[in-house]
Amino acid sequence: MKFVRFEKNQAISYGVIEDNRVFPLKGSPFDDNFVIEKESIGINEVKLLAPCTPGKILCVGLNYADHAAEVGLATPKWPVIFMKPSTTVIGPDEEIIYPGDFVTRLDYEAELAFIIKKKAKNVAEENALDYILGYTCGNDVTARNLQPKDGQWTIAKSFDTFMPLGPVIATDIPWDNLNISCTLNGELKQKSHTKNLIFGVPYLTSYLSKIMTLMPGDVIITGTPSGISSMMPGDEVSVTIDGIGTLTNKVVKREN
Repeated sequence: MKFVRFEKNQAISYGVIEDNRVFPLKGSPFDDNFVIEKESIGINEVKLLAPCTPGKILCVGLNYADHAAEVGLATPKWPVIFMKPSTTVIGPDEEIIYPGDFVTRLDYEAELAFIIKKKAKNVAEENALDYILGYTCGNDVTARNLQPKDGQWTIAKSFDTFMPLGPVIATDIPWDNLNISCTLNGELKQKSHTKNLIFGVPYLTSYLSKIMTLMPGDVIITGTPSGISSMMPGDEVSVTIDGIGTLTNKVVKREN
């Protein structure tokens, strides 16, 4: 199943996509009692939004060995975790703002993201997948010139529009058997496979739930493979993951 969150006639709803048709939900994907309506809407008649509204976005750094190597850092022995605020979230085809004054290098980072379905605290790794609604594409946009080689990464990661998510939440795909890629203006820049993740989805869910309570709609992004590079205003960046689809956003320059 592929869930979407969409806007039509200034009303926001959840739905399910089948054959380029959106079937609205009564309720939400986080409620087991939701009902799929029989009447559908053409995909071109709605605006797809970010597929959820997370209270928090938890991010895993250096979770592919080749990416750790390209930035000159050691492969971590335990997860490197940072957070993004909810105000970073945008959806498909929305604009990534290249901040004026602050940023001299803005990078893309293609990532598999997963969405928490229900409240999770002290979850055992073997039960972790029961707490996951599904998976989506993420782009961990980063102001690289503001990211130190050690210390906190909050400033570099937290500008508005720095967390594109979408286009769907796919529920029935294997997290550890997905091709992931990123193109910039149609040119392939990143290509890897989720089997290369150092810390997998069940481990991360369990690990993080033992630190903080995970809530429905929270997003965890799992790290980026090698191939990161910069974007400029006017560029178009796309993240593609098997079974999910493609998340595309354009970069625009606006002064702060």
